[in-house]
Amino acid sequence: MDDYDVLHDGGVMVMDNYNNEQMTLRQEILKILFKEFGDGKYSNKAIYECADDWCSKGHKISSGVVKYYRAYYNKVA
Repeated sequence: MDDYDVLHDGGVMVMDNYNNEQMTLRQEILKILFKEFGDGKYSNKAIYECADDWCSKGHKISSGVVKYYRAYYNKVA
């Protein structure tokens, strides 16, 4: 596994196509989402998928990601 492989929920997602700016944004988004939804009531997998989806759509900032999660990923585990 290299520096851009990311482990979560038992799987590996290769992040080779993300640059440093995108990885920093993804990290910021994960912090926001886990602070808001990481109490064990929500799926960690959904949090990671939302962060990856947000970054892959080309967003440059994290503003709006909580509303996005609530709209598309808000399922109690």
